[in-house]
Amino acid sequence: MAIIVTDNCRSCRFTECVMVCPVACFHGDNEMVYIESGACIECRACIPVCPVHAIYDSEELPPEKQHWIAINAERAAILPIIDEKQPPLPTAEAQRAKLGY
Repeated sequence: MAIIVTDNCRSCRFTECVMVCPVACFHGDNEMVYIESGACIECRACIPVCPVHAIYDSEELPPEKQHWIAINAERAAILPIIDEKQPPLPTAEAQRAKLGY
């Protein structure tokens, strides 16, 4: 089991998830955040606070989003840790509305 960030985070990068994470397992780039599965303790605190429903337990990950497991592993390994709240991207609210949240 792992916790995975998916494409709904892209162009948003809300960081409410980072604020509830007890172990600083989030990494980010200019587009979104990713979870380092080796650091994540699978507490699931991040799942309900994501305003765009981008975070899943891998056991509940839809089939069309399975490839995000590898993307999170690859990206988290090379990106800096994000352990403080950051402003959402300028495109965040438009993307959130487009997603219907």
